[in-house]
Amino acid sequence: AEEFIGIILLPIIGNAAEHYTAIVAGARDKMDLALGVAAGSSCQMALLVTPFTVVVGWAYDIDMTLDFHMFQLAVLLFSVFLATNILSNGTSNWLEGLMLLVTYVVVAMIYFFEGSEKDASLATLD
Repeated sequence: AEEFIGIILLPIIGNAAEHYTAIVAGARDKMDLALGVAAGSSCQMALLVTPFTVVVGWAYDIDMTLDFHMFQLAVLLFSVFLATNILSNGTSNWLEGLMLLVTYVVVAMIYFFEGSEKDASLATLD
């Protein structure tokens, strides 16, 4: 499934060095650095890489758009809400980390099993 590769696998592989840096900084109790790296990486993908990819696609006559379907928008809004609530108090615990991991795995499984064909239910949510 193309959406699974683009939404789940590419960010993990493409940002492996940043993920490693955030984990090492968190393990050394430098949470400001860890959160800055993690949040900066997410903002970089959302504000620079995604629009740049669409513009490059247009240059190669590939039909690309930033018009996300309803499920993608719901996942985006839910992830912003979840991250804001977890980061708002300045502390974290194992339950919050587990909640983030389970949410990521559930969304990954939905994208893996659902697909993005024209008749897929995720692509036709209205």
